[in-house]
Parts: sequence; structure tokens; C-alpha cells
Amino acid sequence: MPPPDPLPGTAYGFEKTANRLTAPSDRFRAAAHSSKLIAGGQLSDSVSSKPSTWGQPQGAFQVLKVALPSPLRRLFDYLPAPRAPACGWQPGLRVRVPFGRREVVGVVVSLATGSELPRAQLRAISEALDDAPLPSDWQWLCHFAARYYQHSLGDTLQHAMPARLRQGHPMAGRTQTLWLPLPNDDTALGRAPKQAALYALLRQHPHGLPGRAVSAHGFTRDQLLALQKKGFTEPQEITLTAAQPTGGSLLASPSLPLNREQAAALAVLHEKLDGYHPCLLEGVTGSGKTEIYLQLIEALAAKGKQSLVLVPEIGLTPQTLARFKNRFRVPVVALHSGLTDPERLDVWEAAANGRALVIIGTRSAIFTPLANPGAIIVDEEHDGSYKQHDGLRYHARDLAVARAHYHGIPLLLGSATPSFESLQQALTGAYRHLRLTQRPSRHPPAKLELIDLRHQRRQGGLLPSAIKAIKSTLAAGKQALVFINRRGFAPSLACHSCGWMAECGQCDARMTLHRQPPLLACHHCDSRRALPDACPECGSGDLRALGSGTERTEETLQGLFPDTPVHRIDRDSTRKKESFEQVLKEIQRGEPCLLVGTQMLAKGHHLPHVTLVVVVNSDGGLYAADFRALEHSAQLLEQVAGRAGRAAHPGRVLVQTLHPDDPYLGQLAEHGYGALARNLLEERRIAKLPPFSFMALLRIESPQEQAALALAQQAAQALRQWLNDARVPVRCLGPVPAPMERRQNRYHLHVMLVADKRSHRHAAANWLVQWLDAHREARKVRWSIDIDPQTLA
Repeated sequence: MPPPDPLPGTAYGFEKTANRLTAPSDRFRAAAHSSKLIAGGQLSDSVSSKPSTWGQPQGAFQVLKVALPSPLRRLFDYLPAPRAPACGWQPGLRVRVPFGRREVVGVVVSLATGSELPRAQLRAISEALDDAPLPSDWQWLCHFAARYYQHSLGDTLQHAMPARLRQGHPMAGRTQTLWLPLPNDDTALGRAPKQAALYALLRQHPHGLPGRAVSAHGFTRDQLLALQKKGFTEPQEITLTAAQPTGGSLLASPSLPLNREQAAALAVLHEKLDGYHPCLLEGVTGSGKTEIYLQLIEALAAKGKQSLVLVPEIGLTPQTLARFKNRFRVPVVALHSGLTDPERLDVWEAAANGRALVIIGTRSAIFTPLANPGAIIVDEEHDGSYKQHDGLRYHARDLAVARAHYHGIPLLLGSATPSFESLQQALTGAYRHLRLTQRPSRHPPAKLELIDLRHQRRQGGLLPSAIKAIKSTLAAGKQALVFINRRGFAPSLACHSCGWMAECGQCDARMTLHRQPPLLACHHCDSRRALPDACPECGSGDLRALGSGTERTEETLQGLFPDTPVHRIDRDSTRKKESFEQVLKEIQRGEPCLLVGTQMLAKGHHLPHVTLVVVVNSDGGLYAADFRALEHSAQLLEQVAGRAGRAAHPGRVLVQTLHPDDPYLGQLAEHGYGALARNLLEERRIAKLPPFSFMALLRIESPQEQAALALAQQAAQALRQWLNDARVPVRCLGPVPAPMERRQNRYHLHVMLVADKRSHRHAAANWLVQWLDAHREARKVRWSIDIDPQTLA
């Protein structure tokens, strides 16, 4: 493996000279020494938390450097509270401090023996909230993420901890008291019939009964205490989350037999369970990647080690959680946005204390502390939902790489359509490349059949040949999936007389027509308005829906197949809690039905009775301005095609397209994702695009177009001057308008940084952040730095 590039860190403050900002060389050297390349290289094993200072300490007195929930990239000095915590003052303690006219919760980052301010001007910490610091692995990851993504440390710490901890609640999971029956002679209760009845009730529940249930049966706490005093019962306090099972096997159900490829992949993983070992598991859809995850976790759980499993969507979490809980008797917990604040803290605490051996969650779960880390698994590692697109713009997959290296544990990235970053690491040998090419059903994955949309009439977006195939599938007693990645009834509403089209008043976008309920909605800013009775331009009543969305296709299929259930699955139809799970249960019964859905259906769901997939329009992402558009479109097509033929019957995939002669689409249909990916990687290498270069994107937005443009031009000019003076080989491109320039009544502009080395990119981004922090005009607009952007939108 080649030596990794150094990774300079982000300063949480900045230093001033007489006329301009400078990036101190000693800080860059220290950060470069402590941090390394994130993908496939060496990483820091220490927390670099030394803040920059504005002057020399005045006198020797203890000062606590505290990170607060603020966008300011600096730490704040406070005097210790009169009452110290039991462990003494040390980094990682949560504290409540006065900040302006309010009190906020912060985290102590370091201790100092002075401040640039006189002692009389410093305020004291109000109170320490913990008797022990927050978990050390969590602290390290937060510091790393703040440095790498050029973000405020205080904001990063706040984002990474549960809401209850941000609010100052104790770091403790909820508990419950159970009343257990003790062996005794119940004849001694002959003169106390109520106590005898209560004792009989407790004996019916040998594992214990909570006090609330006892009260529900009409008994009082005094009667419980009387039984306890006589030796007939005793209370036992248990945790509500991840209670450890007593004795027995680790498995609640036996492992499934592995085929030759699965066994070989698992053997490779077992070779290095005690060290950093990154692997890319590239397996066709339905090839049994999850079974490998389960058997790897079983081996780790036998040693008392924890496994962190990341899944891309909350919709996958219940399915995955149920499968894992059905397999293991060890505690399995989930972390996702659907949890309440107390539930999230319960899971966080159970993982931090080592009770939860299997933690499953979406991207934010990467910040879960682990007491005994054993492995990190990232399922569907290519999925775009692992990237956070606002605030702390982290990528959970990349932080998983950093964290696995820090802990010295195996990292397993699984996908049927690997991201180009991971695939390139595997092709160069930085990751171990494991392949699964067979399905348990022995049926090969269905090839894409391209159907020409040109010069053909469509019904609800469907061609006659597609409708015929759906009819044959239903007649055979199977299920069909119609994939259309557009919500609503139609993408636009137009006047047939004058050509007027319904456009959003806040965005450079057309409004989508919805029928349930009837309205016009913008899917970019979520603004809504009622349907017009007539054209606002010419007064004509001839308003027509153009194109097809999920609602229109659902309506068409209901008309064509009135005796067959049609299930629409998109963000609109699954807003109610557990509605998605209910639909999936109906589908799993195996009765003939039709599924109409967006990419929610394409992400890892096992639909064993689906034998036909129809893609209504495959051209949406083929010709977008973003250089990643073709990669993402190919991944989506391959993933949705993988829903067909996963069980006993072979599958068929029909792809409707206006460009059947497109060479990329033809290569995907004929040779599969792997061949297309390697071809596109070569094009990326020639063009010096990621993963062969490293990007950062400065995003500037403002309600005033000129204010955004002026700052973007000044920032780009200043950065180019610094790059020239410092001789840092980074290309600065722009400013240019974003692909959608006006969104939510704000104008968006981009400045792109591109470098051949990650260290150079970070040096330039670090300098740019400091320049913007110091520039007065930057306070009048909204700006952010996106490291490793996944989209240019």
C-alpha cells in the first residue's frame, strides 16, 4: 500500500497578523503528523484538541477550554466551578456554562494554566454534569470529523450526542423495577388473602412483574412491601434496553448453510478479526451478503465484542432489525430518526457500556460509542443517504473507515454496485476485494431489456409491451414492480392554449401536480398552492398534466387491473408511522399484486415473489450536469433490477428509454455494472476527477444575488492569490451558479477546489475557512464548505 497523504486539521480559531490571516505552519505540521488519509490509508490514533490562542497567558491559573454549540471555530475559556466532579476536571466532561444571556451545555476539550484574557473577565462554569468523561472513542471521532470536514468542534460534538445529553440530562439509560416471586410456603399468608392473591399473581410471572402491572391488577405498593418483608418477593432493577440474556446459546435460530463463494469470503474475514482489515464485499443482489454479516457478528459476539451495522434508510431498519433479532439471543438495538429522545439515549448508553452487542442504525449511528468494538459493517455502502447534506456534512462510510482504523478492527463494506471510491481502493489492493456472483436460487440476475420509448403511445407512462408483460406475470400468480422515480401525479401542469407552465415562485423549478390531495407542490422547497381553475395567463380552462408520476401510474394500473391490489410506495404514501412496514407485510404474503414505487423500493428489500420489474423512464440521470450522475443512475438501475427473481423463479427487467442506443446504457444492459464502472473509472482517471482527485465545494447562498456573487468572486480571487504565493497545487474553479441557481428564494453559487492530494485540498480549504471567518461580508450571507461533495446540486 502506498504511504498515505497527510491530512491537516482544522483550527478552531485563527491567528491574526497586521494585515492578513495566516495558517500557522506549526499547526499544519502537528495536524499532518497526527492525522492521515481517510480512505484506505493510515489514520490518527490520538485526539488533537489543542486550540489556537489569541495571545499569551496572563498569570498562572486554571482555565477550562470548552466547545460550545456555536458555528464559531474556536474554544471558549471558563474558570472551574467551585465544586469539581468526582473524577476531577478533565477533557470530555459535559458542563453547563453561561453564554451571553443564557446557559448552554458544552464539552471540556482541554485544560490550560492561563488565558489571553485577565482572570477578572472570565466567567465560571455553572456546574459539571458528569462524574466521568464521555467515551474516549466518541471524543476522538468528533475531533476527527471536525478537523476533516472543516466544521466547528462545538457543533460537531452537539450533533454527535443524543438530544437528552445536549439538554443536560444524565448519561444513564432508563431502568425498571420488577418484583420477583421467592420460594416460600404460601400457607403462611392464610390470614392475608390480598397478599396471598398477590403472591399467586407473582408466581404466574417467574421473570418478574413491574409495579405498574401490579397496580393494574388492583394491588397496592403497601401490599408488595408487606410481601417483601415476609420474604415472598424481592425487587430487581433491570435496564429497559439491551438486557443481557441468561445462559444458553448465542443463536436463537441456526445459521444458514453457505455456498462456496460465501464460505470463502467468510474465511477471509475470520483471518483477521483482531486488526484493521478493510474489505469490499461486492455481491450481486440476492447473493447472501447479509448471511455473511450475521455469521461474522456471531463469531465476534462469542468473544463478547460489539458490531456496528450501518444501513442506508430507516425503511430498511425494521426489516434488518427483525432478521438480526430472530437470529441472535444477544442484545440487538437500533438507532434511527424514528426513535424518541429517551429511546435514543437508552441505546446510546447500552452501546457505550457494552451491553448491546449488535447496533444497527442509519448514518448518525456512526457516532455511537462502543465499549468493546469488534467490527464495523456498512451495508449498501454506495448509497447516497450516508452523506449528510447540511450542517456537519460528513459521510458515514468514510468515518467508518477512520473509526475502524482507530479501533484496529475489521471493516466490511457491502454492495452489489460499489461506489467508485471503494471500488478503486479494492482494485488497487488497499481493500481486500471479495466477490459473490451466485444467488442461492441459482438463477443469474436478470439482464436489462431496453425498450424504445420513441414514437410509441404510453398509458400512464407504460408502453403496450410493458402492460402485456405485467398481465402475464399476474396471470402466473406472481408480483410485478413498476419503478418510477417521480412522486406525484405528473411532473408539471401546462396550458394547452398558450403554453403556460406552473412554476415555483421560490425556485427555478416547475411544480409537481398531486391528486392525493389535489394541489401543486414544489419538491425542492416544499411550497404548495391550490390547483388553478383556469390558466392565469390566458384564462383557458384547457390545463393538462404532462408526464407521469407514481400517482398517475398507480391510477392507470388500477384501471387496467381492477381485481389486483396496487400498492404505491413513495414518501407521500408512507408518511404515517409503520405504514411502510404494513405494506411490506402484505407483499410478503405472496399473493399477486402490483407495486408502484420510487427508489425507496430499490434499496435492499427482499421481495421474493417479484418476477418482473418495469422501469418507466431510465433517462432521468443519464445526461445531468453532475459528473457523478451516470454512476448514480447505473447503481439505481442495477439495484431496482435486483428486486426481480430473488427466489425460485427467474426474473425479467424491462427498461423504457428514449435513448436505447446510448453506449453506456447498452454496456450496463449487456455486461452489467462492474464492466461499466471500470470503463467510467478510466474516464475519471484521464479527466482527474474523483476518486483520482480530491474536491471541496464552497457553497454560498443569499437572498440578494449580487451579495452572493460578490463574496464568491472575492473568495475565489483571494484563494487563487494565496495558492500562488504558497505554491499549493490546488485548482480553484468558479464561481459558477449552482445547477438550480434560485432555491427557496435564495441564490446559490459554487467555488470548487480540486487537488491531486488530500493534504493540499485540506490546506486550501482550511485557509479559505479562516478567510471567510474573518471577512465582514461573509457574515451577511450563508456559506459552507463541503469536503468530498457527492452532488453538485
